[in-house]
Amino acid sequence: MTLHRVAAAQFFSGTDVSANLQLCVDHIQRAAEAGARLVVLPENSNRVRDYADRAQCWELSETIDGAFVNGLREAARELGVYVAAGVDLRGENAPDVHICSVLIGPDGQIIGVHRKHVLWDYEYTLFVPGDEPYQVFDTELGRLGLLLCADGIVPDTPRALALMGAQILCNSLNSRGPDEYRVHVPLRAMENRVFHVAANTVGGPADGWPWMGGSQIVAPDGTRLADAGETEPGIIVADVDPAEADDKVMSGVGDLFAWRRTDLYRPLVQPLETLPVASMCGPVPEDMPSRPLRVVTLQVSHFPNTEWTITRALEQIAYAGRRGADLGVLPSLFCFRPGEEAADPAAAAKLSAQVLERLSKACVDAGLWVVAHLVEEEAGRYYSTAYLLDREGGIAHAYRKTHLNSAEREWATPGDRIDVARTEIGTIGLMVGDEVWVPEVARLLTLAGAEVIAHPTDWRVPEAAHVAATERTEENRVHLVSCTRLDSPADVGSQVVRADEFAPGQPIALMRYPTGYWSRPGFEEQLLVDLDLRESHSKMMGHHLDPVATRAPELYGMFLD
Repeated sequence: MTLHRVAAAQFFSGTDVSANLQLCVDHIQRAAEAGARLVVLPENSNRVRDYADRAQCWELSETIDGAFVNGLREAARELGVYVAAGVDLRGENAPDVHICSVLIGPDGQIIGVHRKHVLWDYEYTLFVPGDEPYQVFDTELGRLGLLLCADGIVPDTPRALALMGAQILCNSLNSRGPDEYRVHVPLRAMENRVFHVAANTVGGPADGWPWMGGSQIVAPDGTRLADAGETEPGIIVADVDPAEADDKVMSGVGDLFAWRRTDLYRPLVQPLETLPVASMCGPVPEDMPSRPLRVVTLQVSHFPNTEWTITRALEQIAYAGRRGADLGVLPSLFCFRPGEEAADPAAAAKLSAQVLERLSKACVDAGLWVVAHLVEEEAGRYYSTAYLLDREGGIAHAYRKTHLNSAEREWATPGDRIDVARTEIGTIGLMVGDEVWVPEVARLLTLAGAEVIAHPTDWRVPEAAHVAATERTEENRVHLVSCTRLDSPADVGSQVVRADEFAPGQPIALMRYPTGYWSRPGFEEQLLVDLDLRESHSKMMGHHLDPVATRAPELYGMFLD
Protein backbone atom coordinates (compact mmCIF):
# COMPACT_ATOMS: atom_id res chain seq x y z
CA MET A 1 0.00 0.00 0.00
CA THR A 2 1.07 3.56 -0.73
CA LEU A 3 -0.91 5.88 1.50
CA HIS A 4 -1.30 9.58 0.83
CA ARG A 5 -3.06 11.93 3.20
CA VAL A 6 -5.65 14.13 1.51
CA ALA A 7 -7.70 16.96 2.95
CA ALA A 8 -10.89 18.92 2.29
CA ALA A 9 -11.57 22.36 3.72
CA GLN A 10 -14.95 23.97 4.26
CA PHE A 11 -15.46 27.65 4.98
CA PHE A 12 -17.31 30.71 3.69
CA SER A 13 -15.64 33.33 1.49
CA GLY A 14 -17.03 36.86 1.82
CA THR A 15 -16.55 39.96 -0.30
CA ASP A 16 -12.97 40.77 0.80
CA VAL A 17 -10.78 38.89 -1.69
CA SER A 18 -7.56 39.52 0.25
CA ALA A 19 -9.15 38.14 3.41
CA ASN A 20 -10.45 35.17 1.43
CA LEU A 21 -6.98 34.43 0.13
CA GLN A 22 -5.63 34.45 3.66
CA LEU A 23 -8.50 32.16 4.72
CA CYS A 24 -7.52 29.72 1.96
CA VAL A 25 -3.83 29.88 2.91
CA ASP A 26 -4.68 29.28 6.57
CA HIS A 27 -6.66 26.16 5.68
CA ILE A 28 -3.93 24.91 3.36
CA GLN A 29 -1.38 25.41 6.14
CA ARG A 30 -3.57 23.60 8.69
CA ALA A 31 -4.01 20.69 6.30
CA ALA A 32 -0.27 20.55 5.59
CA GLU A 33 0.48 20.57 9.31
CA ALA A 34 -1.87 17.58 9.60
CA GLY A 35 0.25 15.77 7.02
CA ALA A 36 -1.93 16.28 3.93
CA ARG A 37 -0.29 16.14 0.51
CA LEU A 38 -3.45 17.22 -1.35
CA VAL A 39 -5.85 19.94 -0.22
CA VAL A 40 -9.22 20.57 -1.91
CA LEU A 41 -10.86 23.98 -1.35
CA PRO A 42 -14.49 24.96 -2.06
CA GLU A 43 -15.83 26.44 -5.28
CA ASN A 44 -15.48 30.24 -5.66
CA SER A 45 -13.04 30.37 -2.76
CA ASN A 46 -12.09 33.77 -4.14
CA ARG A 47 -15.37 35.57 -3.42
CA VAL A 48 -19.05 35.20 -2.53
CA ARG A 49 -21.26 35.70 -5.58
CA ASP A 50 -23.35 38.78 -4.94
CA TYR A 51 -23.01 40.06 -8.49
CA ALA A 52 -25.83 42.10 -10.00
CA ASP A 53 -25.07 41.02 -13.57
CA ARG A 54 -22.46 39.54 -15.90
CA ALA A 55 -20.55 42.81 -16.16
CA GLN A 56 -20.04 43.01 -12.41
CA CYS A 57 -19.20 39.31 -12.28
CA TRP A 58 -16.42 39.96 -14.83
CA GLU A 59 -15.19 43.03 -12.96
CA LEU A 60 -14.87 41.22 -9.63
CA SER A 61 -13.61 37.84 -10.86
CA GLU A 62 -10.00 36.66 -11.02
CA THR A 63 -7.41 35.99 -13.72
CA ILE A 64 -5.16 32.96 -13.87
CA ASP A 65 -2.09 35.17 -13.35
CA GLY A 66 -3.66 37.47 -10.77
CA ALA A 67 -2.94 38.00 -7.09
CA PHE A 68 -5.43 35.43 -5.78
CA VAL A 69 -4.23 32.48 -7.85
CA ASN A 70 -0.60 33.52 -7.37
CA GLY A 71 -1.20 33.58 -3.63
CA LEU A 72 -2.47 30.00 -3.75
CA ARG A 73 0.52 28.99 -5.86
CA GLU A 74 2.93 30.51 -3.37
CA ALA A 75 1.24 28.69 -0.47
CA ALA A 76 1.39 25.37 -2.34
CA ARG A 77 5.10 25.91 -3.08
CA GLU A 78 6.02 26.94 0.45
CA LEU A 79 4.16 24.03 2.02
CA GLY A 80 4.97 21.46 -0.68
CA VAL A 81 1.36 20.35 -1.26
CA TYR A 82 -1.05 19.91 -4.14
CA VAL A 83 -4.00 22.31 -4.07
CA ALA A 84 -7.29 22.01 -5.98
CA ALA A 85 -9.14 25.29 -5.57
CA GLY A 86 -12.41 26.60 -6.94
CA VAL A 87 -11.88 30.04 -8.48
CA ASP A 88 -14.12 32.14 -10.73
CA LEU A 89 -11.85 33.13 -13.63
CA ARG A 90 -12.37 35.62 -16.44
CA GLY A 91 -12.65 34.19 -19.93
CA GLU A 92 -10.86 35.48 -22.98
CA ASN A 93 -13.52 38.09 -23.72
CA ALA A 94 -15.69 40.23 -21.43
CA PRO A 95 -18.10 39.54 -19.88
CA ASP A 96 -17.39 35.78 -20.01
CA VAL A 97 -16.44 34.24 -16.67
CA HIS A 98 -15.85 30.54 -16.03
CA ILE A 99 -16.24 28.63 -12.79
CA CYS A 100 -12.91 26.84 -12.53
CA SER A 101 -11.01 24.29 -10.54
CA VAL A 102 -7.31 25.11 -10.56
CA LEU A 103 -4.90 22.28 -9.75
CA ILE A 104 -1.57 23.51 -8.39
CA GLY A 105 1.48 21.32 -7.80
CA PRO A 106 3.84 21.36 -4.80
CA ASP A 107 6.29 23.40 -6.88
CA GLY A 108 3.68 26.15 -7.23
CA GLN A 109 3.10 25.45 -10.93
CA ILE A 110 -0.39 25.17 -12.37
CA ILE A 111 -0.92 21.58 -13.46
CA GLY A 112 -4.33 22.07 -15.02
CA VAL A 113 -7.62 23.97 -15.02
CA HIS A 114 -11.11 22.50 -15.37
CA ARG A 115 -13.91 24.85 -16.40
CA LYS A 116 -17.20 23.69 -14.90
CA HIS A 117 -19.33 22.01 -17.57
CA VAL A 118 -22.68 21.78 -15.77
CA LEU A 119 -23.74 24.96 -13.97
CA TRP A 120 -26.23 25.22 -11.15
CA ASP A 121 -29.38 27.18 -11.97
CA TYR A 122 -28.59 30.90 -11.35
CA GLU A 123 -25.00 30.33 -12.49
CA TYR A 124 -26.23 30.24 -16.09
CA THR A 125 -27.16 33.93 -15.73
CA LEU A 126 -23.61 34.93 -14.72
CA PHE A 127 -21.15 32.37 -16.09
CA VAL A 128 -20.29 30.48 -19.26
CA PRO A 129 -20.01 26.68 -19.02
CA GLY A 130 -16.80 25.01 -20.11
CA ASP A 131 -16.69 22.83 -23.20
CA GLU A 132 -13.11 21.57 -23.25
CA PRO A 133 -12.32 17.84 -23.34
CA TYR A 134 -11.90 16.13 -20.00
CA GLN A 135 -8.45 15.66 -18.54
CA VAL A 136 -6.96 13.40 -15.89
CA PHE A 137 -3.70 14.53 -14.32
CA ASP A 138 -1.04 11.95 -13.50
CA THR A 139 0.76 13.01 -10.31
CA GLU A 140 2.95 11.40 -7.69
CA LEU A 141 -0.19 11.06 -5.57
CA GLY A 142 -2.09 9.22 -8.25
CA ARG A 143 -4.33 10.17 -11.15
CA LEU A 144 -6.47 13.20 -10.29
CA GLY A 145 -9.72 14.32 -11.91
CA LEU A 146 -11.29 17.75 -11.34
CA LEU A 147 -14.97 18.60 -11.12
CA LEU A 148 -17.14 21.25 -9.53
CA CYS A 149 -20.43 20.82 -7.68
CA ALA A 150 -23.18 20.50 -10.34
CA ASP A 151 -20.72 18.55 -12.53
CA GLY A 152 -21.53 15.74 -10.10
CA ILE A 153 -25.31 16.23 -10.06
CA VAL A 154 -25.26 14.43 -13.41
CA PRO A 155 -23.34 11.18 -13.91
CA ASP A 156 -21.44 12.15 -17.04
CA THR A 157 -18.44 14.16 -15.78
CA PRO A 158 -17.45 11.77 -12.95
CA ARG A 159 -17.98 8.80 -15.29
CA ALA A 160 -15.81 10.33 -18.00
CA LEU A 161 -13.00 11.05 -15.54
CA ALA A 162 -13.17 7.55 -14.05
CA LEU A 163 -13.15 5.91 -17.47
CA MET A 164 -10.06 7.95 -18.29
CA GLY A 165 -8.34 6.45 -15.26
CA ALA A 166 -8.92 8.96 -12.46
CA GLN A 167 -8.30 7.44 -9.03
CA ILE A 168 -9.19 10.52 -6.97
CA LEU A 169 -11.94 13.00 -7.81
CA CYS A 170 -11.22 16.49 -6.46
CA ASN A 171 -14.61 18.20 -6.14
CA SER A 172 -14.95 21.86 -5.19
CA LEU A 173 -18.56 22.72 -4.27
CA ASN A 174 -20.69 25.74 -3.45
CA SER A 175 -23.89 23.90 -2.61
CA ARG A 176 -26.93 24.82 -0.55
CA GLY A 177 -28.66 21.51 -1.29
CA PRO A 178 -28.79 18.46 0.98
CA ASP A 179 -28.32 16.08 -1.93
CA GLU A 180 -24.59 16.62 -2.40
CA TYR A 181 -23.77 15.15 1.00
CA ARG A 182 -26.38 12.42 0.97
CA VAL A 183 -26.48 11.35 -2.67
CA HIS A 184 -24.16 12.82 -5.30
CA VAL A 185 -20.78 12.69 -3.57
CA PRO A 186 -21.04 9.14 -2.16
CA LEU A 187 -22.67 7.71 -5.28
CA ARG A 188 -20.11 9.12 -7.71
CA ALA A 189 -17.46 7.36 -5.63
CA MET A 190 -19.42 4.10 -5.42
CA GLU A 191 -20.60 3.73 -9.01
CA ASN A 192 -17.11 4.56 -10.35
CA ARG A 193 -15.09 2.91 -7.55
CA VAL A 194 -12.90 5.99 -7.01
CA PHE A 195 -11.92 8.16 -4.06
CA HIS A 196 -13.91 11.38 -3.84
CA VAL A 197 -12.55 14.40 -1.97
CA ALA A 198 -15.35 16.97 -1.77
CA ALA A 199 -14.98 20.42 -0.21
CA ASN A 200 -18.09 22.58 0.18
CA THR A 201 -18.86 26.07 1.37
CA VAL A 202 -20.53 26.23 4.79
CA GLY A 203 -22.64 28.78 6.64
CA GLY A 204 -22.91 32.29 5.24
CA PRO A 205 -24.93 35.34 6.27
CA ALA A 206 -27.31 34.69 9.15
CA ASP A 207 -30.30 36.01 7.18
CA GLY A 208 -29.71 33.80 4.14
CA TRP A 209 -30.20 30.18 3.19
CA PRO A 210 -27.03 28.50 4.50
CA TRP A 211 -24.47 26.68 2.42
CA MET A 212 -24.73 23.05 3.44
CA GLY A 213 -21.13 22.06 4.18
CA GLY A 214 -20.98 18.29 4.32
CA SER A 215 -17.41 18.16 3.03
CA GLN A 216 -16.31 14.55 2.97
CA ILE A 217 -13.70 12.10 1.81
CA VAL A 218 -15.29 8.95 0.42
CA ALA A 219 -13.65 5.61 -0.40
CA PRO A 220 -14.46 3.63 -3.57
CA ASP A 221 -16.85 1.40 -1.62
CA GLY A 222 -18.79 4.42 -0.33
CA THR A 223 -17.26 4.47 3.16
CA ARG A 224 -16.98 8.01 4.52
CA LEU A 225 -13.36 8.22 5.64
CA ALA A 226 -13.85 11.75 6.96
CA ASP A 227 -16.88 13.99 7.40
CA ALA A 228 -16.87 17.72 8.26
CA GLY A 229 -20.56 17.93 9.18
CA GLU A 230 -23.02 20.46 7.81
CA THR A 231 -22.68 23.47 10.10
CA GLU A 232 -19.11 24.39 11.03
CA PRO A 233 -15.98 25.39 9.06
CA GLY A 234 -12.92 23.20 9.35
CA ILE A 235 -10.45 20.74 7.87
CA ILE A 236 -10.85 16.99 7.43
CA VAL A 237 -8.11 14.54 6.45
CA ALA A 238 -7.89 10.88 5.51
CA ASP A 239 -5.25 8.47 4.29
CA VAL A 240 -5.97 6.92 0.90
CA ASP A 241 -4.26 4.36 -1.30
CA PRO A 242 -5.09 5.49 -4.86
CA ALA A 243 -4.38 1.99 -6.21
CA GLU A 244 -7.58 0.80 -4.51
CA ALA A 245 -9.48 2.76 -7.16
CA ASP A 246 -8.08 0.46 -9.85
CA ASP A 247 -10.18 -2.39 -8.41
CA LYS A 248 -13.67 -1.86 -9.82
CA VAL A 249 -15.32 -4.82 -8.07
CA MET A 250 -18.42 -4.17 -5.98
CA SER A 251 -19.04 -6.93 -3.47
CA GLY A 252 -21.93 -9.17 -4.49
CA VAL A 253 -22.18 -7.57 -7.93
CA GLY A 254 -18.90 -7.81 -9.79
CA ASP A 255 -16.63 -5.52 -11.78
CA LEU A 256 -18.66 -2.37 -12.42
CA PHE A 257 -16.54 -1.37 -15.39
CA ALA A 258 -16.16 -4.83 -16.92
CA TRP A 259 -19.95 -5.32 -17.01
CA ARG A 260 -20.54 -2.09 -18.93
CA ARG A 261 -22.18 -2.72 -22.33
CA THR A 262 -20.47 -0.27 -24.64
CA ASP A 263 -22.11 -2.01 -27.60
CA LEU A 264 -25.43 -0.59 -26.37
CA TYR A 265 -24.24 2.91 -25.46
CA ARG A 266 -24.30 4.64 -28.85
CA PRO A 267 -27.22 6.96 -27.88
CA LEU A 268 -25.04 8.40 -25.09
CA VAL A 269 -22.86 10.12 -27.70
CA GLN A 270 -25.64 11.19 -30.08
CA PRO A 271 -26.76 14.83 -30.30
CA LEU A 272 -29.76 15.60 -28.11
CA GLU A 273 -31.94 16.68 -31.00
CA THR A 274 -31.72 13.20 -32.56
CA LEU A 275 -33.14 11.47 -29.48
CA PRO A 276 -36.76 11.01 -28.32
CA VAL A 277 -36.05 12.85 -25.04
CA ALA A 278 -35.43 16.10 -26.96
CA SER A 279 -39.12 16.98 -26.86
CA MET A 280 -39.18 16.40 -23.08
CA CYS A 281 -36.33 18.76 -22.19
CA GLY A 282 -36.81 22.18 -20.69
CA PRO A 283 -39.96 23.24 -18.82
CA VAL A 284 -43.17 21.35 -19.44
CA PRO A 285 -45.51 23.09 -21.91
CA GLU A 286 -48.14 25.05 -20.02
CA ASP A 287 -50.94 23.51 -22.04
CA MET A 288 -49.88 19.92 -21.35
CA PRO A 289 -52.63 18.31 -19.25
CA SER A 290 -52.01 16.10 -16.25
CA ARG A 291 -51.50 12.46 -17.13
CA PRO A 292 -52.18 10.47 -13.98
CA LEU A 293 -50.74 7.03 -13.48
CA ARG A 294 -51.50 5.11 -10.28
CA VAL A 295 -48.59 2.76 -9.56
CA VAL A 296 -48.32 0.10 -6.90
CA THR A 297 -45.49 -2.04 -5.56
CA LEU A 298 -46.53 -5.66 -5.04
CA GLN A 299 -44.09 -6.52 -2.27
CA VAL A 300 -43.99 -10.31 -1.99
CA SER A 301 -41.36 -13.02 -2.38
CA HIS A 302 -40.81 -16.73 -1.81
CA PHE A 303 -42.40 -17.82 1.49
CA PRO A 304 -42.96 -20.48 2.69
CA ASN A 305 -43.31 -22.48 -0.56
CA THR A 306 -43.63 -21.80 -4.26
CA GLU A 307 -47.37 -22.28 -4.68
CA TRP A 308 -48.17 -20.14 -1.65
CA THR A 309 -45.91 -17.40 -3.03
CA ILE A 310 -47.58 -17.44 -6.44
CA THR A 311 -50.99 -17.33 -4.80
CA ARG A 312 -49.95 -14.31 -2.73
CA ALA A 313 -48.77 -12.53 -5.88
CA LEU A 314 -52.06 -13.24 -7.64
CA GLU A 315 -54.01 -11.90 -4.67
CA GLN A 316 -51.77 -8.82 -4.60
CA ILE A 317 -52.66 -8.17 -8.24
CA ALA A 318 -56.38 -8.64 -7.57
CA TYR A 319 -56.26 -6.28 -4.59
CA ALA A 320 -54.30 -3.65 -6.53
CA GLY A 321 -56.95 -3.80 -9.26
CA ARG A 322 -59.68 -3.18 -6.70
CA ARG A 323 -57.72 -0.16 -5.44
CA GLY A 324 -57.74 1.38 -8.91
CA ALA A 325 -54.06 0.90 -9.71
CA ASP A 326 -52.87 1.14 -13.31
CA LEU A 327 -49.40 -0.43 -13.08
CA GLY A 328 -48.06 -2.91 -10.55
CA VAL A 329 -44.44 -4.02 -10.09
CA LEU A 330 -43.40 -7.33 -8.55
CA PRO A 331 -39.95 -7.89 -6.98
CA SER A 332 -36.96 -9.50 -8.61
CA LEU A 333 -37.49 -13.26 -9.21
CA PHE A 334 -40.24 -13.13 -6.60
CA CYS A 335 -41.35 -16.77 -6.94
CA PHE A 336 -37.90 -18.31 -6.34
CA ARG A 337 -35.88 -18.92 -3.25
CA PRO A 338 -32.59 -16.95 -3.33
CA GLY A 339 -30.24 -18.74 -5.72
CA GLU A 340 -32.84 -21.27 -6.91
CA GLU A 341 -32.79 -20.03 -10.51
CA ALA A 342 -28.99 -20.35 -10.69
CA ALA A 343 -29.02 -23.89 -9.31
CA ASP A 344 -31.40 -25.14 -12.03
CA PRO A 345 -32.18 -22.54 -14.71
CA ALA A 346 -34.08 -25.08 -16.81
CA ALA A 347 -36.51 -25.78 -14.00
CA ALA A 348 -36.70 -22.07 -13.24
CA ALA A 349 -37.58 -21.27 -16.85
CA LYS A 350 -40.27 -23.95 -16.89
CA LEU A 351 -41.83 -22.60 -13.69
CA SER A 352 -41.54 -19.03 -15.00
CA ALA A 353 -43.55 -19.90 -18.10
CA GLN A 354 -46.32 -21.28 -15.90
CA VAL A 355 -46.21 -18.28 -13.58
CA LEU A 356 -46.29 -15.86 -16.52
CA GLU A 357 -49.47 -17.52 -17.79
CA ARG A 358 -51.14 -17.22 -14.40
CA LEU A 359 -50.05 -13.61 -14.01
CA SER A 360 -51.44 -12.79 -17.44
CA LYS A 361 -54.86 -14.10 -16.46
CA ALA A 362 -54.71 -12.14 -13.20
CA CYS A 363 -53.97 -8.95 -15.15
CA VAL A 364 -57.11 -9.49 -17.21
CA ASP A 365 -59.24 -10.12 -14.14
CA ALA A 366 -57.84 -7.08 -12.30
CA GLY A 367 -57.62 -4.75 -15.29
CA LEU A 368 -54.01 -4.06 -14.29
CA TRP A 369 -50.65 -3.76 -16.06
CA VAL A 370 -47.93 -5.72 -14.23
CA VAL A 371 -44.15 -5.96 -14.40
CA ALA A 372 -42.72 -9.37 -13.43
CA HIS A 373 -39.11 -10.52 -13.42
CA LEU A 374 -38.66 -14.21 -14.27
CA VAL A 375 -36.37 -16.66 -16.07
CA GLU A 376 -36.80 -17.01 -19.82
CA GLU A 377 -35.58 -19.86 -22.05
CA GLU A 378 -35.06 -19.58 -25.77
CA ALA A 379 -33.10 -21.97 -27.99
CA GLY A 380 -31.30 -23.48 -25.03
CA ARG A 381 -30.26 -20.14 -23.58
CA TYR A 382 -31.55 -18.61 -20.38
CA TYR A 383 -32.28 -14.94 -19.75
CA SER A 384 -33.02 -12.84 -16.70
CA THR A 385 -36.11 -11.18 -18.15
CA ALA A 386 -38.55 -8.53 -16.97
CA TYR A 387 -41.96 -8.66 -18.63
CA LEU A 388 -44.50 -5.88 -18.97
CA LEU A 389 -47.97 -7.47 -19.10
CA ASP A 390 -50.92 -5.39 -20.26
CA ARG A 391 -54.43 -5.52 -18.86
CA GLU A 392 -55.44 -7.91 -21.65
CA GLY A 393 -52.79 -10.34 -20.47
CA GLY A 394 -50.45 -9.80 -23.41
CA ILE A 395 -46.71 -9.20 -23.23
CA ALA A 396 -46.38 -5.52 -24.12
CA HIS A 397 -42.60 -5.48 -23.63
CA ALA A 398 -39.82 -7.79 -22.48
CA TYR A 399 -36.40 -6.70 -21.26
CA ARG A 400 -33.61 -9.21 -21.02
CA LYS A 401 -31.23 -7.90 -18.37
CA THR A 402 -28.20 -6.54 -20.16
CA HIS A 403 -25.81 -6.03 -17.22
CA LEU A 404 -25.39 -9.38 -15.50
CA ASN A 405 -23.74 -9.61 -12.10
CA SER A 406 -21.11 -12.23 -11.34
CA ALA A 407 -23.63 -14.82 -10.12
CA GLU A 408 -25.98 -14.32 -13.08
CA ARG A 409 -23.18 -14.82 -15.57
CA GLU A 410 -22.96 -18.43 -14.40
CA TRP A 411 -26.35 -19.25 -15.92
CA ALA A 412 -27.81 -16.34 -17.90
CA THR A 413 -27.16 -14.81 -21.30
CA PRO A 414 -27.15 -10.99 -21.41
CA GLY A 415 -29.79 -9.17 -23.41
CA ASP A 416 -28.90 -7.05 -26.42
CA ARG A 417 -31.12 -3.97 -26.21
CA ILE A 418 -32.20 -1.23 -23.81
CA ASP A 419 -35.41 0.40 -25.00
CA VAL A 420 -38.85 1.51 -23.88
CA ALA A 421 -42.46 0.48 -24.43
CA ARG A 422 -44.81 3.16 -25.70
CA THR A 423 -48.17 2.15 -24.31
CA GLU A 424 -51.60 3.57 -23.65
CA ILE A 425 -50.64 4.16 -20.01
CA GLY A 426 -47.32 5.87 -20.78
CA THR A 427 -43.80 5.28 -22.03
CA ILE A 428 -42.30 2.66 -19.76
CA GLY A 429 -38.73 1.49 -19.33
CA LEU A 430 -37.61 -1.61 -17.44
CA MET A 431 -34.52 -2.00 -15.27
CA VAL A 432 -33.62 -5.02 -13.14
CA GLY A 433 -32.04 -5.28 -9.70
CA ASP A 434 -28.45 -4.13 -9.35
CA GLU A 435 -28.55 -2.32 -12.70
CA VAL A 436 -29.45 0.62 -10.47
CA TRP A 437 -25.67 0.94 -9.96
CA VAL A 438 -25.14 1.48 -13.70
CA PRO A 439 -25.90 5.11 -14.56
CA GLU A 440 -26.00 4.25 -18.24
CA VAL A 441 -29.14 2.08 -17.95
CA ALA A 442 -31.50 4.71 -16.55
CA ARG A 443 -29.83 7.33 -18.74
CA LEU A 444 -30.46 5.32 -21.91
CA LEU A 445 -34.08 4.74 -20.95
CA THR A 446 -34.45 8.48 -20.32
CA LEU A 447 -32.91 9.37 -23.67
CA ALA A 448 -35.35 6.94 -25.28
CA GLY A 449 -38.24 8.92 -23.79
CA ALA A 450 -39.16 6.93 -20.66
CA GLU A 451 -41.77 8.59 -18.45
CA VAL A 452 -41.55 5.93 -15.76
CA ILE A 453 -39.01 3.19 -15.07
CA ALA A 454 -40.28 -0.01 -13.45
CA HIS A 455 -37.60 -1.69 -11.38
CA PRO A 456 -38.03 -5.20 -9.95
CA THR A 457 -35.23 -5.47 -7.41
CA ASP A 458 -33.74 -7.06 -4.32
CA TRP A 459 -31.89 -4.39 -2.35
CA ARG A 460 -28.52 -5.75 -1.24
CA VAL A 461 -27.47 -2.64 0.70
CA PRO A 462 -29.53 0.36 1.89
CA GLU A 463 -27.55 2.71 -0.35
CA ALA A 464 -29.02 1.00 -3.41
CA ALA A 465 -32.38 2.55 -2.53
CA HIS A 466 -31.51 5.72 -0.64
CA VAL A 467 -28.59 6.79 -2.82
CA ALA A 468 -28.48 5.04 -6.21
CA ALA A 469 -32.21 4.79 -6.97
CA THR A 470 -32.86 8.31 -5.69
CA GLU A 471 -30.10 9.64 -7.93
CA ARG A 472 -31.47 7.92 -11.03
CA THR A 473 -34.60 10.05 -10.73
CA GLU A 474 -32.79 13.24 -9.77
CA GLU A 475 -30.30 13.10 -12.66
CA ASN A 476 -32.94 12.08 -15.25
CA ARG A 477 -36.18 13.61 -13.91
CA VAL A 478 -38.12 10.41 -14.57
CA HIS A 479 -40.37 8.46 -12.20
CA LEU A 480 -38.81 5.29 -10.74
CA VAL A 481 -40.85 2.47 -9.18
CA SER A 482 -38.66 -0.06 -7.32
CA CYS A 483 -40.24 -3.14 -5.74
CA THR A 484 -38.06 -5.31 -3.52
CA ARG A 485 -38.33 -8.79 -2.06
CA LEU A 486 -39.53 -9.49 1.46
CA ASP A 487 -36.24 -11.24 2.20
CA SER A 488 -34.09 -8.36 0.90
CA PRO A 489 -30.86 -8.32 2.94
CA ALA A 490 -30.78 -4.50 3.09
CA ASP A 491 -33.84 -4.39 5.39
CA VAL A 492 -35.28 -1.61 3.21
CA GLY A 493 -38.76 -1.66 1.70
CA SER A 494 -40.00 -0.87 -1.78
CA GLN A 495 -39.62 2.69 -3.01
CA VAL A 496 -41.22 5.10 -5.46
CA VAL A 497 -39.31 8.27 -6.42
CA ARG A 498 -41.18 10.89 -8.38
CA ALA A 499 -39.84 13.26 -11.02
CA ASP A 500 -41.19 16.39 -9.25
CA GLU A 501 -41.99 19.17 -11.69
CA PHE A 502 -40.11 22.36 -10.76
CA ALA A 503 -42.24 25.29 -9.59
CA PRO A 504 -41.00 28.82 -8.82
CA GLY A 505 -40.64 29.39 -5.10
CA GLN A 506 -39.72 25.78 -4.40
CA PRO A 507 -37.26 25.46 -1.50
CA ILE A 508 -33.77 24.51 -2.63
CA ALA A 509 -34.01 21.08 -1.03
CA LEU A 510 -37.17 20.25 -2.98
CA MET A 511 -35.73 21.60 -6.24
CA ARG A 512 -32.94 19.07 -6.00
CA TYR A 513 -34.05 16.14 -3.86
CA PRO A 514 -36.91 14.17 -5.48
CA THR A 515 -39.86 13.11 -3.37
CA GLY A 516 -39.71 9.52 -2.20
CA TYR A 517 -42.27 7.05 -0.83
CA TRP A 518 -41.44 3.82 1.02
CA SER A 519 -43.13 0.71 2.31
CA ARG A 520 -42.01 -1.29 5.33
CA PRO A 521 -39.37 -3.98 4.74
CA GLY A 522 -40.11 -7.67 5.16
CA PHE A 523 -43.84 -7.14 5.18
CA GLU A 524 -46.35 -8.06 2.51
CA GLU A 525 -47.95 -4.73 1.75
CA GLN A 526 -48.64 -2.42 -1.15
CA LEU A 527 -47.29 1.06 -1.72
CA LEU A 528 -49.86 2.89 -3.86
CA VAL A 529 -48.72 6.22 -5.34
CA ASP A 530 -50.45 8.59 -7.74
CA LEU A 531 -47.90 9.84 -10.27
CA ASP A 532 -48.35 12.41 -13.02
CA LEU A 533 -46.47 11.57 -16.23
CA ARG A 534 -46.51 15.27 -17.07
CA GLU A 535 -43.75 15.66 -14.47
CA SER A 536 -41.36 13.53 -16.56
CA HIS A 537 -41.73 16.12 -19.33
CA SER A 538 -40.31 18.82 -17.08
CA LYS A 539 -36.56 18.21 -16.97
CA MET A 540 -35.85 21.46 -15.17
CA MET A 541 -34.12 21.49 -11.80
CA GLY A 542 -34.67 25.17 -11.09
CA HIS A 543 -35.16 28.03 -13.54
CA HIS A 544 -32.11 27.34 -15.73
CA LEU A 545 -30.63 23.86 -15.14
CA ASP A 546 -31.84 20.94 -17.23
CA PRO A 547 -29.67 17.95 -16.18
CA VAL A 548 -30.50 16.08 -19.38
CA ALA A 549 -30.16 18.88 -21.94
CA THR A 550 -26.85 20.05 -20.46
CA ARG A 551 -25.11 16.85 -21.50
CA ALA A 552 -22.15 17.25 -23.89
CA PRO A 553 -22.27 14.05 -25.99
CA GLU A 554 -19.49 15.28 -28.25
CA LEU A 555 -17.13 14.87 -25.27
CA TYR A 556 -18.25 11.37 -24.29
CA GLY A 557 -16.24 9.27 -26.71
CA MET A 558 -14.71 7.40 -23.77
CA PHE A 559 -18.18 6.05 -22.93
CA LEU A 560 -17.83 3.72 -25.91
CA ASP A 561 -14.27 2.57 -25.14
